[in-house]
Amino acid sequence: MCSILYATPREYPTLTEQREPTREGVLAAAQSIAAILPPAPLLPVEIGGVMAHVKAESLQPVGAFKIRGGWWRLSNLTEEERERGVVAVSSGNHAQGVAWAARRLGISATIVMPRNAPKVKLEATRALGAEVVLYERPGEDRDEVAAKLVAERGSVLVHAFGDPWVIEGQGSAGVEIETQLGHAPSRLVVCCGGGGLAAGLALACPDSAIHVVEPEGWDMVGRSLAAGEIVRAGPNPPSTICDALQPDATKTINLAVLQGRAEPGVAVTDKEVRAAQRFAFAKLNLVVEPGGAAALAAALSGKVPVDEDTVIMVTGGNTDAASFAATIGGD
Repeated sequence: MCSILYATPREYPTLTEQREPTREGVLAAAQSIAAILPPAPLLPVEIGGVMAHVKAESLQPVGAFKIRGGWWRLSNLTEEERERGVVAVSSGNHAQGVAWAARRLGISATIVMPRNAPKVKLEATRALGAEVVLYERPGEDRDEVAAKLVAERGSVLVHAFGDPWVIEGQGSAGVEIETQLGHAPSRLVVCCGGGGLAAGLALACPDSAIHVVEPEGWDMVGRSLAAGEIVRAGPNPPSTICDALQPDATKTINLAVLQGRAEPGVAVTDKEVRAAQRFAFAKLNLVVEPGGAAALAAALSGKVPVDEDTVIMVTGGNTDAASFAATIGGD
């Protein structure tokens, strides 16, 4: 078990003190996104004899739900902010979401990415026209790298999960789900890194249970919900194949939305994640990256309840061919 550290709110302040994410913002984001993208498919899936649903965000143009938050954040920049450009930190999916939106809106984007990020994510981010600045993981503080770039260039930081517009953008998936189902889902099972998607869905679907699912040893949102305060990963966190789900702590803005709304957190193992990747490929014809399969892993392993109105978020499909082939061919 990795060691954990508790952080005071002063250490992790809301990034935008003057504004909190709202359901009205989620609805506005959904309208904006619907004008540029078709809804991600809602697929039927049988789990334990129950027909539930999978929201296939892995089929988005950038291969992940992050296109939603990237678009809504950048489309709300002022003209002066657009001229200064944006900086983001990401292992790959938020990077591509921001880069995609930046290219469409004519905004320069710089993405701070770990040197050991999947090659497919690095290449895709560069192909979308963003500048990539690499850092060592572990070893360097990615937020310090980004802060230095923001200070030097005067750019706007687009945080991957601790930004009100990003949260609202991610929540647009919940608005789509309610339209596709014809009613609110009973529960949403959500892959969780920093909590941006989970918070957005909590705002979008106020009557639905929210289950956050994280990699074992990286369940900082779940632990924070249990503790009632932000919990940060200690200095020796375990390895995980879920590269997209490795923030070392959530933010105050996310915890404020999820506290009292989310169910107790769930953690899944690498073995369970790989089994979910194989299931998605065999039963749904979906290529899913490890982090994008975490919620499905929780459902398949019985760690969350499933009924006919359950929606499981499959959040990303950006995985390299060799590692995916090894997973599909494994036991």
